[in-house]
This record gives sequence, C-alpha cells and structure tokens, in this order.
Amino acid sequence: MAEASEQAHNYKAHLTWDGNKGSGTSSYAAYGREYTITVGGKPTFAGSADSAFRGNRELHNPEDLLVMSLSSCHMLSYLALCALQGIRVIAYEDNASGTMMSNRNGGRFTEVILRPHVTIAAGCDITLATKLHETAHEQCFIASSCNFPVLHQPTIGQE
Repeated sequence: MAEASEQAHNYKAHLTWDGNKGSGTSSYAAYGREYTITVGGKPTFAGSADSAFRGNRELHNPEDLLVMSLSSCHMLSYLALCALQGIRVIAYEDNASGTMMSNRNGGRFTEVILRPHVTIAAGCDITLATKLHETAHEQCFIASSCNFPVLHQPTIGQE
C-alpha cells in the first residue's frame, strides 16, 4: 500500500509478437523472436531477442533496453539535481555496460556500470557535480527497482 505522500504512476505498453513463421512455436528454431511494442501516442518500437538467443542483431533487445533505461534514468535524475543546485551542465555522455550471466535455467544481470562523462560550465563546483551522481543514483526510479548493483564511474570536466 502506498504511503500518504506517495503518488502512483502507471505505465502501459501493448506488445505483439511478430515471429510466427507459419508453424508457430512448433520447435525452438521454428519461430522468430521479433516483436513490436506500442505505447499510446508514441512511435512503435520494434525489438527482438539478443542474437545469442536466436534474435535479430539489428533490433534492440530487452537487455539493451535495461541498460538504456538505467543510463537515461540516471542522466535525467542527475540533470535535475544539477539544475536545482546551480551546476550548469554543458554536455553529458554515458558509455554504460551491463553484464548478464546465463545458463540453461535462464539468466540474470549481475551488474550495470554507468560511465557518465559530464562537462560543466567554468566556475561550477566540480566536487558538488561529482557528489550529485550519488544522489542521482539514489533517486533513479529504475536503479531503485533492480536487484543487482548499478555502479557509476563519473568523470567531470569544465569548459
């Protein structure tokens, strides 16, 4: 049950499997892993399984999306904190990576590492800009929902 100060936010997506090649899932190799997802009022998203799992390597897969979600959620949290604390961010890039271990019974992510490189305006506090990554991590909705470590290795430069 939500606390009195909490507010519920709901998200909906409609997924359609596009991989029936004529015989459905008659065997593990007989079907495609492609799918489309629609979210009301937004462009349709095409995805697939990772190529290691017989998917289309040209499409994003759920594992890509998880790493992308963590990277973008951290960035959005960080930018908001910087704006509120008077740190003027000029540029932001992240080279995020995730490790997933799989076996015959399934798999799970063991960690995601975010490597944001941030450029801030001259005269802004580099120490505060660095510390705000910790707060952004604590406030990131996606990272707070994960059961594996989400690490961050930021670098900060000034213009």
